[in-house]
Amino acid sequence: MQEEYDFSHGVRGKYAKEYAKGTNIAILDPEVVKFFPDSRSVNEALRALLPIIRNHAAAR
Repeated sequence: MQEEYDFSHGVRGKYAKEYAKGTNIAILDPEVVKFFPDSRSVNEALRALLPIIRNHAAAR
């Protein structure tokens, strides 16, 4: 840890409760981030794909 890091206003355990529920982190490639810059845009795109995925799974 470098000396210039200032955690004097940090809050211990601020996200602990949410983290304990479980996390699901995906790392996007830089060219993908250009089109999907935030969680909302990624979720909207994935929701649009759900019918295709379901149809494909049902066809198996």
